[in-house]
Amino acid sequence: MFRPEDFFDLSRPDVRAAFGSVDTVWEVLARLPTLTSEMLAGKRIIKGEVMPGAVIDDGPVFIGAGACLEPGAYVKGPAWIGPGVTIRHGAYVREHCILLEGSVLGHASEVKGSLFLPEAKAPHFAYVGDSVLGQRVNLGAGTKISNLPVTSGVDANGRRRTIVVPLDGRMVDTGLRKFGAVLGDDVQIGCNAVLNPGTLIGPRSMVYPAAVLGKGYYPQDLMIKLRQSTETAPLRP
Repeated sequence: MFRPEDFFDLSRPDVRAAFGSVDTVWEVLARLPTLTSEMLAGKRIIKGEVMPGAVIDDGPVFIGAGACLEPGAYVKGPAWIGPGVTIRHGAYVREHCILLEGSVLGHASEVKGSLFLPEAKAPHFAYVGDSVLGQRVNLGAGTKISNLPVTSGVDANGRRRTIVVPLDGRMVDTGLRKFGAVLGDDVQIGCNAVLNPGTLIGPRSMVYPAAVLGKGYYPQDLMIKLRQSTETAPLRP
């Protein structure tokens, strides 16, 4: 139930290669430092457009053909930015990120330790930490994917505890100290939603704007609704 193929179409070679032989979908996050190192081989290759005012630091970086870094964007290597990717004004790409073909990181958005599959989009004011966004995923403006529980605490060795997630009726230790979300292909997230650490959403599901999702698994083809009430009153003279 929690294998990569349960969340993503792996028929594309670049998507299939990203997951390799991992058994559970979140294992790819621990694999990203090794994967970026293998893909980059310590090189710095710039094929796309780096507009004036965009900054790429001195680490190994790949910018594919047709990609565009707009003014004010900052890329901190190692990072792989594939063909046709757009990094918009004021966006921040941190270490060990892979953004595959046609994906978008938008204005004032930040991504850290994450994998964007083809045409995944975080176009406006988003934070994406230690997460996987499936093909054609779209994050509404202001979406925050939290990667560290506020109550995580530390273990006997002084390290942050690993994230434990309720899955299939049991508590599963992911082995990750930071883990945001896994969003299956074609998931749509409404504006200003917050996904708590350890959120997994199956393909084609949708989340209402301003919803706050607790950790755990949300199956495919769901509408995840937020119910709230409002009232009106006349203005006092």
